[in-house]
Amino acid sequence: MRIMLDTNVLLSAILFPGEKMNGMMRYIFEKHRLVLSSFVIDELSYVVERKFPAKASAVDMLLANMSYELVYTPKEIEPGLFDIRDEMDYPVLYTAIAEDVDILITGDKDFAEIELERPEILTPSEFIAQYVNV
Repeated sequence: MRIMLDTNVLLSAILFPGEKMNGMMRYIFEKHRLVLSSFVIDELSYVVERKFPAKASAVDMLLANMSYELVYTPKEIEPGLFDIRDEMDYPVLYTAIAEDVDILITGDKDFAEIELERPEILTPSEFIAQYVNV
């Protein structure tokens, strides 16, 4: 499966690793294909530089050494495919749909209200329970 991570999940995995998050990431790397969008990487860099400037080089090093498929989020995206409360979340789900990923993992509660056939939208805990701890 192709699995895309939202910024908040990637941020947690990089800056606040724990047993569950490390296990989830290891499972994705070993069994599936990690997909990251240009929007998520740009947002991650912005958040880390603003809130955790001392960690910026660690994020760069990890992204440079991590295996993932990079997909481009266009600057001009088609509006109205779905409704989401926070317009800054629209590019994340738009890219997941456009790139036909199987699963989007996010900790953002706004995504829980969206009903789509594809991608499957899960929190890290839901993903772990459904796929990792089987």
